Amino acid sequence: MNRKSFLSASAVLSASAILPINSVLAQNYQENGLDKLTNEKGEFQLLNLPYNKNFLEPYMDEETVYLHHTFHHGGAVKGANKDLQMIRKAMDEGNMETVDYWTRKLSYHFSSHVLHTIFWTNLTNKKTEPTGKLLKRIETDFGSYEKLKTYLSKTSKDVDGNGWGILGYQPYADKLTILQCENHEKLTQWGVIPLLVLDVWEHAYYLKYKNKRNDFVDTMLNILNWDNVAERLNVAEKLS
Repeated sequence: MNRKSFLSASAVLSASAILPINSVLAQNYQENGLDKLTNEKGEFQLLNLPYNKNFLEPYMDEETVYLHHTFHHGGAVKGANKDLQMIRKAMDEGNMETVDYWTRKLSYHFSSHVLHTIFWTNLTNKKTEPTGKLLKRIETDFGSYEKLKTYLSKTSKDVDGNGWGILGYQPYADKLTILQCENHEKLTQWGVIPLLVLDVWEHAYYLKYKNKRNDFVDTMLNILNWDNVAERLNVAEKLS
């Protein structure tokens, strides 16, 4: 799916109106097999996990993975499809009084779908570290890998309410950047392509870690799939 066909599938809103980088991500998903947000009909789809539900044990328990993927991520996919249908209906009927409401809902659900899709591939069950070009970029933009981890950790732990800590690539500046995202869609930088995301909504950790978000973030930092991050960076550089 190229950028034109993705926008056509979305029909009523440009991808940049929902999340700045979705058109780039959609091309990435189709051409590189990392993730696919939509099916052949242009409907948002929930992919199977790239591993068994107990793969992340003992760092993330099987029940949490199941509930998180099936009901939270899956719920966002269903919500985004409904939102898009309601926007189309409003436009077909010439009833624009409700379109703003459904546009906001689509922003929320679609952003959740994008970030969760990335999140599952960012995790593994063993310790990895960035190498090669990714490591050099980290050292240039943050000083060292340890400084990046400290920055990302603090940003993720201190999200006000629910949200995400994000390491992204900013093509306009040709630099890596850290974002603190409230909910799924707030406080983004236009154009930033997420490479690594840490979900700090309570549903991501509450069964195992209770209310100890800091412990969860510390654990996640030890099972990040930096090979996946490097692959995403390579794609982002080519598409930006």
